[in-house]
Amino acid sequence: MNSQLLYSRLGSALLALAGLLISPGPAAGAQARTGADDAVGADKRTVLITGANRGIGLEFARQYSEAGWTVIGTARHPETAAELDQFAAKVMQLDVTDPSSVDRLAQDLTETAIDLLINNAGIQPLMWTLAELDFDAYEQALAVNTVGPVRVTHALLPHLRAGKLRRIVNITTNLSSIADNKDGGFYGYRESKAALNMFTRSLAAELGPDGFICIVLHPGWVKTDLGGPQAPLQVAESVRGMRGVIDRLAPADNGTFRTYSGEQMAW
Repeated sequence: MNSQLLYSRLGSALLALAGLLISPGPAAGAQARTGADDAVGADKRTVLITGANRGIGLEFARQYSEAGWTVIGTARHPETAAELDQFAAKVMQLDVTDPSSVDRLAQDLTETAIDLLINNAGIQPLMWTLAELDFDAYEQALAVNTVGPVRVTHALLPHLRAGKLRRIVNITTNLSSIADNKDGGFYGYRESKAALNMFTRSLAAELGPDGFICIVLHPGWVKTDLGGPQAPLQVAESVRGMRGVIDRLAPADNGTFRTYSGEQMAW
C-alpha cells in the first residue's frame, strides 16, 4: 500500500469520527446529577459490566464503586485483571462468544439481583474496503459486538427482573448510525454495532411495559486501546458523562440512541 493511499484512508477514518470534536461535553446538570449516585449507594445497587478489565469498562467499575454501588466486573481472563480487583466486589470470567461461559456466569450469580447491565465488551476490526475484507475478523466482530450482548442479556434477564432499576445499556458508536454514514469503511464494526442498536430497540419495545429502560450509548472518541492515542476525549470524562445519562433515564428515554453528553443520535 503506498503512503498516499494510507493517509487517505486514515483521513477518512478521522473524518468519520470528527463529529465528536464539536460535540459538547456533559452539561453541568448532568455532572451534578451523577453525584446523586452517592445517595443511592446506600441501597447497594448492583451493576454488572462486561469487558471491565480495561478502558471504558474499567472506568465504569471505578466510578460506580466510588459512588457506592456493588460492582460485578467480567473479563475473559480474570487472573490478569488485577486493576479491576480494586473496584469490583466480584471479578468473574466471561467470554461473550462462548455460550457455556455465559451460562456459567448466570448460574454463578443465582439469586443475585442486577439493577444495571452495561454490555461494554467489544472489538473494532479495521477494514476499510470491501476488497480488504477478512471474513474471520468480520464474523468475530458480529460474534462479540452483536451476538455477545444478546447472549448476556438473555442469560441475565431473570437477574435484571429481580433488580430495582431494570436498566440495560449497550455501548455502541456513532459509526453505527446509518443516517450519518457518508464515508463508508469500518466494515464489520459499523454493521455489528448497527445490529446491536436494532436489538436494543426490540428489547426496549418488549421490556418497556415491565418497567425496563434499554438504551444504546455512544461514548465518544475516547483515548483507549480501541480509540487510540489521537482521540480527543479522556476516558474518565466519557464515563462521567454516560453515568449522568444513565442516572437521568426516564421511561420516555427507553429505546433511544444517545451520546455521552446526552444528545440524541440519528439511527
